[in-house]
Amino acid sequence: IIDPVENMEELERRLAQKYGMQEVRVAYSTLNDPGEIKKYIGSKAAEYLNEIARDGDIIGVSWGTTMYNVACRLKSRPLQGAQIVQLKGGVTDGKSTTYADEILEKFAKAFSTIARYLPLPVIFGTKEVKEMVDQDRHIKRILELGRQANIAVFTVGTVKEDALLFRLGYIEAADKVKLQQIAVGDICSRFFDRAGEICNAEIDDRTVGIKLAELRDKERSILVAGGERKVEAIRAALVGQYANVLITDQYTAKALL
Repeated sequence: IIDPVENMEELERRLAQKYGMQEVRVAYSTLNDPGEIKKYIGSKAAEYLNEIARDGDIIGVSWGTTMYNVACRLKSRPLQGAQIVQLKGGVTDGKSTTYADEILEKFAKAFSTIARYLPLPVIFGTKEVKEMVDQDRHIKRILELGRQANIAVFTVGTVKEDALLFRLGYIEAADKVKLQQIAVGDICSRFFDRAGEICNAEIDDRTVGIKLAELRDKERSILVAGGERKVEAIRAALVGQYANVLITDQYTAKALL
């Protein structure tokens, strides 16, 4: 008889030790399939958030299909004086959906609080336009709230052809080729290489939202990600120390070890 719970605890301990994590939670997925894994890690992350969230918390949230799975599985836990803030712009004219608004709404509803939206594209065409927008009083306030958040919840993207950020049309074809040569993934639409370092300063300067270095200062910086195609990006994010809490599945955990 194999007790999957005992096995998960051992994986959690070894992962935390290897990558110097504050905490690791490993969900047991019945299949090594991206869609199934998102459901199980979504449930595990929702359970963890319900466990740690306190009155007065500022919870910063990114978007994407993994985050949508987390949002859909949150249980009602009313908090006093808490706020939910979007960590990066979520407006798009692409055919693929970011679930940005739905995720924030579900988080705000679960914790009986208000959501602070960042009603902008995540990547602007030029650095100058992005810097002008940053000066807007309302936008500045939302970005500052994201920096003040004591809890940040986010996932990693890949640089594979079908990556959501590419499908949304934010990245020009020439930039995509450059990124695929050096980047392994992104957090909050900021691309990094195998060493966890920002690998395209020009695109980074046009990106609206929290900076990767700011994630290191959070009380809880929670990375929710799993699946074979994301292993390289997760490893680089952990090497870059952008997360102090990891929520993943047993297949990904074994690959990371």
